[in-house]
Amino acid sequence: MTEKKTLLIIDDEKNLRNLLERIFLLEGYDVKSFASAGEGINSIEQNNYCVALIDVILPDINGIELTKIIKDKSPDTAVIVMTAFASIKDGVEAIKNGAYDYLEKGKDEDEIILKVKQAAENAGLKFKVKLLQSRLEKNLSFNTITGKSKIISEAIELAKKVADTNTAVLLLGETGTGKELFAQAIHETSSRKSKPFIAINCSAIPKDLQESELFGYAKGAFTGAVKDKKGLFEAANEGTVFLDEIGEMSIETQSKLLRVLETNTFTRVGDTNTTHTDVRVISATNKDLKSEIEKGNFKNDLYYRINTFSIYLPSLRERKDDLELLINSFINNYNEKLKKHINSASPEFISVLKEYTFPGNIRELKNIIERAMILSKGNTLEAGDLPEEITEIKPLNELHSGSLKEIEKQHILKIYSENRHNKSVTAEKLGIGLVTLYRKLKEYGVE
Repeated sequence: MTEKKTLLIIDDEKNLRNLLERIFLLEGYDVKSFASAGEGINSIEQNNYCVALIDVILPDINGIELTKIIKDKSPDTAVIVMTAFASIKDGVEAIKNGAYDYLEKGKDEDEIILKVKQAAENAGLKFKVKLLQSRLEKNLSFNTITGKSKIISEAIELAKKVADTNTAVLLLGETGTGKELFAQAIHETSSRKSKPFIAINCSAIPKDLQESELFGYAKGAFTGAVKDKKGLFEAANEGTVFLDEIGEMSIETQSKLLRVLETNTFTRVGDTNTTHTDVRVISATNKDLKSEIEKGNFKNDLYYRINTFSIYLPSLRERKDDLELLINSFINNYNEKLKKHINSASPEFISVLKEYTFPGNIRELKNIIERAMILSKGNTLEAGDLPEEITEIKPLNELHSGSLKEIEKQHILKIYSENRHNKSVTAEKLGIGLVTLYRKLKEYGVE
């Protein structure tokens, strides 16, 4: 069904049918009219109508029966039944069969127009709700994870298998590989999908506030605690909690999380009562948690609790076969947002990106495409729309064997790019001074 105002008229009285058609054409409706129920049914099977205005007495099928047929074939179409005497009995029967309303033939045309308009608005609202629901389902399902490479397909299949269980899942991989998107898809395809999905970035909450944010606090627990406050785990009851960057969680909060996973209970900060919660926990990290355990930064018991089922999400470097699909997907997404009409990316644009290492993974690619689309002057993204630090990086086998200075430049730019343009980290990786790096970048025209 579309949002356009479409009207179907079925009445065997030619003069009335023609009059109604003229009235609603002037009101801006797309109108089709027929003299029999059979013709109207054929049209419904081929077209979408907001409203059907039908006579109760027709030569082939009674309008009450026709109402049921229309609603079976097109549930979103609002049916208004016209009767000669506005029979209450006919009206009640029609509404039982799914009619939106009924009216008496010969009524003032303003009343007919009003009823059809109300029915069309009602049908349009239902359409918008369905459209929103379908978009939400699409946005949160595995269908929006773009990629056909073997490595991402294997990750998706693993996630689908574990989705409709209560098993704790640990998503592993570099930053920007889509861990929250995977967590949302797992939740959306589980039996908990009608309940809350709460994503928590552990690195964004100061460690001394993590416990109270996650598990809440009681009135008087500390200065400023003027009333009881629910934590995020309580708010997510019967749903899913996604703990992103769990490696940044404090040891104290880890102990409390371990108890939740073992007993489904916790105690608010400053409280003496135990609170029950039923949540599914999905965690994510880009850290080596076993190494963090050896350093004393992560609890061994918690690691085995959250790592019941682990899924590795590959970096973009490992799935370059998906690069073109991802580029086209982001182009489609940003066309509406940026009010652009970009059709594709040129072979040169794609070729340059295939040589790039993408330290920020898909998140970085998304930003690169948005920037390129803003700069683009045509309908195709060109290599010139990319940042210099990307276009200047070339494979070493393309460099002149004797060009040591050029090799040095490409190596510095590569490390600079891989470390997300962090000059301090880049200088440390290269083993040169920060001042030297600034001088080199200035020499290369990179500020």
